Amino acid sequence: MTLPRATQIFRAGDWPEREASGCVTLAFDDRHRRRLRLCMDNGLGDFMLDLARAERLGDGDGLLLEDGRWVRVRAQAEDVMDIASARPRDAIRIAWHLGNRHLPVQVLEGGVLRLRYDHVIEHMVIDLGGAVNRKLDIFAPEPGAYDAAHAHDHSHGHDHDH
Repeated sequence: MTLPRATQIFRAGDWPEREASGCVTLAFDDRHRRRLRLCMDNGLGDFMLDLARAERLGDGDGLLLEDGRWVRVRAQAEDVMDIASARPRDAIRIAWHLGNRHLPVQVLEGGVLRLRYDHVIEHMVIDLGGAVNRKLDIFAPEPGAYDAAHAHDHSHGHDHDH
């Protein structure tokens, strides 16, 4: 049996959400993929995410299946920590240390940073003068500078392959 394929993504607000025949709830790691077998939350079956290149799926995006059905993407709540600091100097130091560790970070209103919860990072942030609020919520970090979803030519005579 061949699974129906989802080959097109439509961003939240750009597809007929009322026509969704199902929903798929995904953690952040599964919302940045090219090819993955997925199962709809309502048990209406499996389908294959089959994109031309890896794409970042957002909460509320729609996937169009080859058979004409729509599937809504829902971001799963994850164990995250929101980090704030009353002093700008502390906030900058915290951001530098997080960036130095190449951690995915979501930037929220008011200069609050969201990361996946990690007890070691939590202690580091507190030691640097930050306040940590642990919660279950959606994690949607900033795309990296070289993220394919925002790709454009950065040529300057050499490459950055590692």
